[in-house]
Amino acid sequence: MIQTERLILRRFEGRDRAPLHAMWADPRVMGDLGALKSAEDSDAALARHASYHPLGFFVVEQRDSGATIGFCGLKPGAPDTPIAGMLEVGWTLAAPFWGSGYAREAAAASIAWGWTNGDADAIVAITARRNARSRKLMERLGMSHLPAMDFMHPLFAADDPLRDTVTYRIERP
Repeated sequence: MIQTERLILRRFEGRDRAPLHAMWADPRVMGDLGALKSAEDSDAALARHASYHPLGFFVVEQRDSGATIGFCGLKPGAPDTPIAGMLEVGWTLAAPFWGSGYAREAAAASIAWGWTNGDADAIVAITARRNARSRKLMERLGMSHLPAMDFMHPLFAADDPLRDTVTYRIERP
């Protein structure tokens, strides 16, 4: 468990299922991430992240309300991509919680956890080239764009604009 001023990042619990399913089924949230997830797709994502232990994305909980507001953490970079095997940070927040600094707070805490609990020389993040919000957050986290590592993500169809993927990186302090 990771605690910040306003958040708790923790392992998934059954009570998180409904808010996470709703987040991943929201077209606003998934607009720059990919297809909407069914409940079964969401459960598969949760199981996949649990398999990355001790890495994996954590549930993001608001400390004051106890509300499940998103998913954030570290995982191995996807196979068949330039970041395969690298340590990757990522985040997704439910739309009502956008613009409050929660994503930055959760991602910064995840990166700090990675430095404390691992030996990676760097942490990377990827997103669709068009995802300006995530790209700005990557820069606010101190990450730098690495154009040489940009790629066409193999999980998206050739004509899908989300396929054009950018890579950002932060070096171990």
